[in-house]
Amino acid sequence: MTTVDLPSPTTRKDWSSDQEVRWCPGCGDYSILAAVQMLMPELAVRREDTVFISGIGCAARFPYYMNTYGMHTIHGRAPAIATGLALARPDLDVWVVAGDGDALSIGGNHLIHALRRNVNLTILIFNNQIYGLTKGQYSPTSEVGKVTKSTPFGSLDHPFNPVSLALGAEATFVARTHDMDRNHMLDTLRQAHAHKGSAVVEIYQNCNVFNDGAFEKVTGKESRADMLIPLVHGEPIRFGADGERCVVADPDGRLRITTVAEAGEERVLVHDASRDDPGLAFALSRLARGPYEPTPIGVFRSVARAEYVEESTRQLDAAMAQKGPGDLAGLLRSGASWDIA
Repeated sequence: MTTVDLPSPTTRKDWSSDQEVRWCPGCGDYSILAAVQMLMPELAVRREDTVFISGIGCAARFPYYMNTYGMHTIHGRAPAIATGLALARPDLDVWVVAGDGDALSIGGNHLIHALRRNVNLTILIFNNQIYGLTKGQYSPTSEVGKVTKSTPFGSLDHPFNPVSLALGAEATFVARTHDMDRNHMLDTLRQAHAHKGSAVVEIYQNCNVFNDGAFEKVTGKESRADMLIPLVHGEPIRFGADGERCVVADPDGRLRITTVAEAGEERVLVHDASRDDPGLAFALSRLARGPYEPTPIGVFRSVARAEYVEESTRQLDAAMAQKGPGDLAGLLRSGASWDIA
């Protein structure tokens, strides 16, 4: 009879390191850290099997505050290093923590390739629409016209939509949440962790020093009901204090926001996160031009696809079975090799 060695029960305290948390008072990062530390005991995973990998930026301090293995890497390279770790140690539970500048500027290339490969990583993008650690320069998600130290006359760059970008990179799990609703954040992170393959979660995170109130129009307590559009798989997309507003698809395929009374119950779009074609999820990600219009949150897409590490292992096993152990000396002298006199 085979016995299963289950992890011992843990508490949030077990997952909290002894390091002093050093973010600015009031920073949204505190809320995200608390949510992750609260979630980990529920996941029934071992601290010694868990790794948090970060790049550079305020969010990148995250591994210091988790009582797990962790690595504070270099700017933008966290997805690449996490991919290497996942390949070498597929038994580990690997998380990536990055800010919007870290993930989408210098790290953009590494991020999209980790997503398209479907590496088994849980990637959290803390989006505050600013470079906080370097004291307030505009970032890849800053709005057009943003006046900062590096754009004194206003930014000319059109911002990235992280959800749209992830969907375009064929990520198999894409979601959005925010730092002002812990229950929603916990539920979103829970689903992301359960997903097999690349899971990316954009988290609206307030930087109260350099970009305070960037998401207040949609995440403020008084405005949430009318400005946040909850996406729940299998349920009609409705929002508003009484669910009186909704999303419908017009005959030309375009999505728009209207009222249930005007559209009729039968026309309200039912959310399907498991739809293999990412087109509808992408259309939902484009409903809002920015976090000042009704904005979808929740899981946009969650589909199954072959996971990169498993496929890589299968391929190597097949090669070994067919050809036996490799010959390093023969490899070095094969193909396009030559002697230099």
